[in-house]
Amino acid sequence: MQTRPIGRTGLKTHPFSLGTMTYSTQTPEADAHRQLDMAVEAGINLIDTAELYPVNPIAAETCGDSEAIVGSWLEKSGQRDNVLIATKVAGSGAKAIRNGAPISPETITTAVEASLKRLKTDVIDLYQLHWPNRGSYHFRQNWKYNPAGQDTPDSLTNITEVLETLGKLVDAGKIRHIGLSNESAWGTAQFLRIAEAQGLPRVATIQNEYSLMCRHYDLDLAELSHHENVGLLAFSPLATGLLTGKYSGDTIPQGSRRSYNAELGGRLNPRSLSVADEYVALAAAHGLDPVHMALAFCTSRPFMAASIVGATTSDQLVHLLKGAELVLSDEVLEGIQAIYSRTPMPM
Repeated sequence: MQTRPIGRTGLKTHPFSLGTMTYSTQTPEADAHRQLDMAVEAGINLIDTAELYPVNPIAAETCGDSEAIVGSWLEKSGQRDNVLIATKVAGSGAKAIRNGAPISPETITTAVEASLKRLKTDVIDLYQLHWPNRGSYHFRQNWKYNPAGQDTPDSLTNITEVLETLGKLVDAGKIRHIGLSNESAWGTAQFLRIAEAQGLPRVATIQNEYSLMCRHYDLDLAELSHHENVGLLAFSPLATGLLTGKYSGDTIPQGSRRSYNAELGGRLNPRSLSVADEYVALAAAHGLDPVHMALAFCTSRPFMAASIVGATTSDQLVHLLKGAELVLSDEVLEGIQAIYSRTPMPM
């Protein structure tokens, strides 16, 4: 399996990263440890978590549990030197932590110390900002997104202060590299500009949603990725399960994400169900598993560092990994383009 660069850090990642957002609420610790073992055996070296996790539901009393499970595995397995650990500071997008306090020098410093303790490690390889303080168009906010209320001087001051704090943490050996999440092209460009001007840590990655059914990244952010060597870590590459076909017919399988979150975070609607069925049918017409087709499409994108694959159970992860080597034919890609041209924003 060919590896991908992580920005300009000199580090490389498998095209899949293992996501851990179900660990504790949906995935018990023993099975989570099995998944982590399986991932390393398959060559996956980037483990993604967050102080906010687990989700479904997000609750103050469980925040940090996923990090703790990863930490117990690191301690038990002795695999720390073979994996890269990525985690995130929550910020104003998460009321369950610090009552939704925005990302600041104070919250970052507190959050890093807590994450290091839960992860049972001395250093975090990739530390990400989970949500921009000024707001975001992700998670279906694009339908009413309006940046006119953003205060540019305040935003730039905050970015500078955050980068300065992250620089101190890099100098202290507590984090190695930094990334963004749920960001825009303008926001990422400002982080890059200020870092270059002031000799502060450079953004290596952006963790945004990307799938066959959510392709905002194809435009301005793709151009930024190309010119600035900032790779995408794609979350929800299966569109929260819609692209597996398991919700076809408007069903709610027991134990699925939809059984916890009926609208799948705003992704579920009559149009998205029908479009997902089109992609599932395209896969079947070419003798492909829809999961493998969806992930292979993400892997094929030129700006992709890694697709974050998450599994509630070990059996699901086994299935995901079977498609890791798939390369889509021109005919399949043409079929994908035809569906996308008809319905570019189904969610």
